[in-house]
Amino acid sequence: MSITFQIKRFNALSTEELYQSLQLRANVFVVEQNCIYPDIDGKDGKALHLLGIFNGEVVAYARLFAPGYYFDNASIGRVVVSADYRHRKWGHELMCAAIAGIQEHYGTDAITISAQEYLKKFYERHGFVQEGAGYLEDDIPHIRMHKV
Repeated sequence: MSITFQIKRFNALSTEELYQSLQLRANVFVVEQNCIYPDIDGKDGKALHLLGIFNGEVVAYARLFAPGYYFDNASIGRVVVSADYRHRKWGHELMCAAIAGIQEHYGTDAITISAQEYLKKFYERHGFVQEGAGYLEDDIPHIRMHKV
């Protein structure tokens, strides 16, 4: 079996999809990374939600934003794969699906992200380049990257 991807608006997510997505985000961004910050940031209602589903469970996830909402360009954020499935390299499939989703739903190839610095090479493999100096976001080193 392989992972399948779906893109949904916030109000189209089932209760179970929303719960599993938020649980995955909390497990990785709060617990695993030991970073106490409000993952539920009030922006989910404006995003498209990319769900990576395997055996009926959300195991990968990303948010997609229209140009002008988060950055001037379209944006991808909250990119995450469950620790139990990272060995399958589904992060790359997730990013390909996110980029395709931006192109399909927002009609642009120009994408800006705020990436955790240690993932720079991962994002470079998907055509992103660093823009400017690094900065701290929620006490984690980040860099701004863009793809055009």
